Amino acid sequence: MNVNIENALNHKTIREFKDRKVDKEIVENLLEVANHSASSNGMQLFTIIRVTDQDIKDKLSEIGMQEYMRRSPELWIFVADLYRNYSIAKENNMQNDEMISFDKFIQAFTDSVIAAQNVVSSAESMGLGTDYYGNIHNSTQDIIDLLNLPKYTYPVVGLGFGYPNQNPQLKPRLPISLKSFVNTYKVFDNYNEEIKDYDAEMTTYYDLRESNKRSDSFSLQIPKKQGTIIANRNKMFETLKKQGFIVK
Repeated sequence: MNVNIENALNHKTIREFKDRKVDKEIVENLLEVANHSASSNGMQLFTIIRVTDQDIKDKLSEIGMQEYMRRSPELWIFVADLYRNYSIAKENNMQNDEMISFDKFIQAFTDSVIAAQNVVSSAESMGLGTDYYGNIHNSTQDIIDLLNLPKYTYPVVGLGFGYPNQNPQLKPRLPISLKSFVNTYKVFDNYNEEIKDYDAEMTTYYDLRESNKRSDSFSLQIPKKQGTIIANRNKMFETLKKQGFIVK
């Protein structure tokens, strides 16, 4: 099997890393991987903040309420960035509101996510472990202030990576038949019936895994995770407008 496909099929979130810095050459290569990622209209609407200051790591960990975040050897924050291109246009007296519109924000958000995933795939191909940090949205404004992000920028996702110090079990996924259709969206008559085997598999997974054992299933997680809001995340849209994006 192709090594990239094998790595993708065996992707695991790594939260604990060895106390070892990632080689400088690897870091530089991964930055170039991000730089060469696909970009909407070639506008390259993302920026990476590489966090090397331990005090900032500690504060990010506190804001995101994930203690292990502070121990990431490499910690990058991917930022949707309309500021750079808007500034270029302004210097040439060619700026307009469309450059900071919600449409362009979505392009920048997508550019950031694509770049982050390219880094993850490349890092894992070199034997590194990775962990996405969506917890930066627990208080987006605090992240903006901490990293001195200017107007027309917005933090999208954090990424930690390094040499793994754990080997967690592979987490089961929903059958692809529920997530992949041909030509049109397929609506099922009974979703509980469709996922009953997966629910049982997830219950076994939580019961047998080495850490944080509990009785749980996918169907029970939906109302707990998708059906509730994490404190302050209801302020994200307000923060987006405060950052200067034109949303209508």
